[in-house]
Amino acid sequence: MAITRRKFLSWMGAAGVGVTVGKSAQAASNKHFTGYPDGMGVLHDIARCVGCRSCEAACNTVNQLPPPETSFKDLAVLDRKRRTTPAEYTVVNRFDAAGEGSKPIYSKNQCNHCLEPACASACFVKAFSKSEEGAVVYDASVCVGCRYCMIACPFEIPTYEYDKALTPRVMKCTLCHPRVQEGKLPGCVESCPTEALTFGKREDLLKIARERIRRNPDLYIDHIYGEHEMGGTSWLYISNVPFRDIGMREDLGVTPAPALTSGALGSVPIVVGLWPVLLTGIYAISQRKDKVAEEEQALAVEAARTATQDEAAAELKKTLEMKEKEKETAVNMAVKKALEEAAKAQEEAAQAREEAAPEAAPEVQDDKDAKQTEEDS
Repeated sequence: MAITRRKFLSWMGAAGVGVTVGKSAQAASNKHFTGYPDGMGVLHDIARCVGCRSCEAACNTVNQLPPPETSFKDLAVLDRKRRTTPAEYTVVNRFDAAGEGSKPIYSKNQCNHCLEPACASACFVKAFSKSEEGAVVYDASVCVGCRYCMIACPFEIPTYEYDKALTPRVMKCTLCHPRVQEGKLPGCVESCPTEALTFGKREDLLKIARERIRRNPDLYIDHIYGEHEMGGTSWLYISNVPFRDIGMREDLGVTPAPALTSGALGSVPIVVGLWPVLLTGIYAISQRKDKVAEEEQALAVEAARTATQDEAAAELKKTLEMKEKEKETAVNMAVKKALEEAAKAQEEAAQAREEAAPEAAPEVQDDKDAKQTEEDS
């Protein structure tokens, strides 16, 4: 018997009701985390982006993702708004600017690598964590597939491999964490031809962003998106149009996600502690039900086989009786025909004899006359 994740989670939740023993969830703290001192990040200058999709192509290559259905040089995909997928860690969207003759605006979308990630706050198995380099990294080996991270993320970034039944994973941008650890640039940053993406320490990126805004007050909106949103992110943005005009939320506030979820997640670790017992019980119940189901199925198969055999035997008997009756009918008809033909033959023979009798009578009379004449003499 298959157990759905929904049913599994309902059991797990029921087991944790009313229990408050245990340690607080890792990311659910009441202290604001301002980031690691040397944490890295990326500044996306939306005013410089031309929508070439070079960042998408580089991301695909670096992360060894499946090839797209259409070439990265095909800009027709920009005609519709897209979001990240398990095979696309980053996407570029086009927005029409207000005013006649205005050039379109292009914005890159990917994981923002929050300083205090909502995904990590919601994950009770610690599959997500904030690295010292700045990336929010994911450990698929401990993930149970609950997908709370997808619900928790205010930017709607994590996606799920629904097409992989046995080994599904949560998929999102990694900030090219392995490359950064090797001292390399993230793939998207390295490939950008217009320097719309800048990689460096988050503190330095904030300084760069402020300086660009100061030097070009008529070009940029006086706001660095990600500096304070949801407690701050490692991916920062500056723009020449209001952020709401390019689909970015401006209603998130500055409170980090863990501060909003710490109360709800306080009892989660006890559920994790009960896993061995719960999973053993669930497994036993599942095995027992599977065994009963197999026995019932075997009985049903045997009953169906017996019924089929009885039905086949009855059908065969009926067929044989029909054949026997047809055979008897054929024999009777043959005998009747033979008798009719014999009777007809006899009748024809008798008729033939009757027709031949009158011709023989004169000869007999002549013989009698001759004999009488001899006697008289």
